[in-house]
Amino acid sequence: MSCFRGDLNFCPECGNVLPVPGMKSTITCPRCSFKVPVQDFTGQVIKSSVVFNSLDQSSSVVESEEDAELKGPVIDRKCSRCNKEGMVYHTRQMRSADEGQTVFFTCIHCRFQEKEDS
Repeated sequence: MSCFRGDLNFCPECGNVLPVPGMKSTITCPRCSFKVPVQDFTGQVIKSSVVFNSLDQSSSVVESEEDAELKGPVIDRKCSRCNKEGMVYHTRQMRSADEGQTVFFTCIHCRFQEKEDS
């Protein structure tokens, strides 16, 4: 028996979520193998619900393409057009998986775009 007491949905030893009771007389924690008697769950009701967001909420999150290209990590790289430092980058796998990724850079000042194959 464990020295901790808490919600029956969680293992009293390690705090892991316990699986739903089955046909066995005990429930075994998948993390630490602690056993809980199924009788402890007598009278418990398991409920679940699904909430769907309205379509109107998701459309307000769409950003303009101009703003999207300037999101990401900024590095100290000199722009070849305006010669200022500060470019945002992102990577894409453009060729086969055994070849390197392509890195795309966008200047935060003039929005000039460069690419580099690695």
